[in-house]
Amino acid sequence: MRIALINENSQAAKNGIIYDALNKIATENGHTVDNYGMYAADDKAQLTYVQNGILAAILLNSGACDFVVTGCGTGEGAMLALNSFPGVICGHVADPLDAYTFMQINDGNAIALPFAKGFGWGGDLNLQYIFGRLFDDEPGGGYPKERREPEQRNKKILDEVKKVTYNQDLVEILKNLDQDLVKGSVAGEKFKDLFFANCKDEKIAEYVKTLL
Repeated sequence: MRIALINENSQAAKNGIIYDALNKIATENGHTVDNYGMYAADDKAQLTYVQNGILAAILLNSGACDFVVTGCGTGEGAMLALNSFPGVICGHVADPLDAYTFMQINDGNAIALPFAKGFGWGGDLNLQYIFGRLFDDEPGGGYPKERREPEQRNKKILDEVKKVTYNQDLVEILKNLDQDLVKGSVAGEKFKDLFFANCKDEKIAEYVKTLL
């Protein structure tokens, strides 16, 4: 699995801590992490949590990644931004139990973490525990296990509901947004190298090229 890490401006200074914790657990589980930044608070390309949502939608819908790890001060804004787009199911994860139950019950493709609220002594360890519970079992296995079938059925129902409620093509959605906002979402230092090496959707790739 290819995992994308995205940080917005208020918590960009923690990018290294978050990447190290995520990459350690991902590598142990045979996954790859692409760090899309922000890498530091003074990066030239500044991301808001709204732009986290735009970038995550581009990466997930194009197949450039399979899973997104992001967040903001509380995690709430990033979660709302990501869930504003088709093809994204983002959970708010504050602790290891959240991580495990979200993946086992909801089988989503993104999480938003609080990188300021409650992030004190041992914050780096909490991240490792969260990522450990996130990836240590096959997603969608159910919790408790005897609830597996109805939970999987509900997940399929939710997928079908989102196809109706988010029935507009992603490229058309992006074209209808403020183009400076969208351009800023893909302006990261390493975006071009990471995205075009892994993008599997030519239509999205062609649109992104017009932004760059």
